[in-house]
This record gives sequence, C-alpha cells and structure tokens, in this order.
Amino acid sequence: MLGALHGPAELLPVSSSAHVALIPQLLGWPYTSLEPSERKSFEVAAHSGAALGLAWVARRDLGTLRSAILTTLPPALAGFALERPVEERFGSPRQLALTQVFAGVLLAAADHRGATRPERDAGALDELAIGAAQAVALIPGVSRMGAVLTMARALGFDRAASARLARRAALPVLAGAAALKGARGVPRRLAAPFAAGAATSLVSTLACVPLVRRLDRSRSLAPFAAYRVALGAAILAAGRSGSMAA
Repeated sequence: MLGALHGPAELLPVSSSAHVALIPQLLGWPYTSLEPSERKSFEVAAHSGAALGLAWVARRDLGTLRSAILTTLPPALAGFALERPVEERFGSPRQLALTQVFAGVLLAAADHRGATRPERDAGALDELAIGAAQAVALIPGVSRMGAVLTMARALGFDRAASARLARRAALPVLAGAAALKGARGVPRRLAAPFAAGAATSLVSTLACVPLVRRLDRSRSLAPFAAYRVALGAAILAAGRSGSMAA
C-alpha cells in the first residue's frame, strides 16, 4: 500500500516522503516500528519503482546532457554533504506538517504570477535554479516535484512547461539515489516486502499518467497547494490532541 501511495505522491507536488512517513502513523500501521535506516531503505526501493515509471512517463521530456548535469549537480552535492544531518534532525510529524503548510503557501504564491515562458526558453541559469530547488527537497516534506514547480513558476515558466521541467529534472536524481543507496544493500528479511513496494510504486506511477497529463493542462496549482496546507494543518491538530508522536 505504501508503494502504491508513493507513485502519485512522487509525480504530484505533495511530497512522497511526507506521505510515506505520516500515513502509517495516522493509521497505526506497523511500518513505524522499523528502524529509521530500514524505513529509508524502503523509500529507496519505492523510489526505484517510481524512477522506472517516471522514465516511461517522461520519455518525451528528456533534455540535453547539460540540463541533466545542471539540475542534478546541486541535489547531488547537497545529498553528499548533508544527507546524514538532515536525516538526524528532520522527519518528525510536526516538522513534516509545518513544511507541508509552508511549501503549499509558496506553491500558491508562485503559481499566482500568471507566467508564460515556454519550456524551450530554459537556459543554464534556469536549470541551476531548478537544481537548487531539488537540493532543498532533501528536507523531508518539501516535495521534489513541488519545489521545482514552485521555482519554475517563480522563474516565469507556464504551468505545462513547469511540469515537464520538473519531471525531466527528477528522473536522474531519483535514479541516482536509488542506485547509490540500493548498492548498500537491503536487509534479507525485508527483501520480499521491499520488492513488493517497488513493484507497486512502478505500477502506481504508470497508472498516474492521466493525472500527470491533467497537471500539464491545469489552469491552477491552487488545489495542490490547498491540499498541502490542509494536510499539514490536520497533522498539527492531531499532534496537539496527542494522537501522534511529536
């Protein structure tokens, strides 16, 4: 079920990491009893399935070698330098909830500009800025897709161009993270469920193609922004009532 959730949450600007962390806590699933390193390994497995699905979804959106380097270099450097400190200091329900609210507000503000730049107008500085947005998405709850959509809209790109740029930028980062962390191995006792999660992530990513195309044609990103704010507010309210760990 978490693998099935991961696909649409990765392709839409709502944060897959926040959903994979929060939904089990809200519903009391035993996933939360896994060690943090094991939960991270599962996210990598789900990312591998999403990366395969995204490769198919974005096959027509693949850019040049230059764009791949410029959009991948900032998150790669950030991940190398900051991955462990981020894992140690972030990821609590409160932090995820606040990040969802803040990111939702930024997405709505950037989308409100009514920008109209086409995808072909993207230059090296635009691609570096998109890479920087992906680096910020190292923080749990930010959303890689959401961060790039926000940056692209702030840079003046229209919604369809922003969505394609986001998918194009996400693919090498997802694939690289899955390959790097997958090389570290998966606990043998969890190999079968992790494989199932990766497979359902692949299937759910492919099943979301109509949603992705609708995002390309969307007249507004406000519904996604509103969903993120509402989810974050609900998590904060649950935390105050004591139904979730702080």
